[in-house]
Amino acid sequence: MLADIPEEDLVRLDELARAESKSRAALIREAVADYLASESRQGFEKYFGLWSRHGSSVDGLEYERKLRGEWPDVADLDQAQAKPPKP
Repeated sequence: MLADIPEEDLVRLDELARAESKSRAALIREAVADYLASESRQGFEKYFGLWSRHGSSVDGLEYERKLRGEWPDVADLDQAQAKPPKP
């Protein structure tokens, strides 16, 4: 396998490898395995808690309700459409 990795990243990988008594290849294998595992999560598990994982303290459901509260009521829209246009 061939991977094109910038020199500065290789230097950092070598530093980490020494610190963890691992090879550069082992670190890369672990990184790829972690990435593939995180990408394989599906649906609810992948997105549940997304806001809190990124430091948000906002309640997602409350935020959604607030946004929807700004929308006009369907009855108001129906009423506006029912009025004949002004000449």
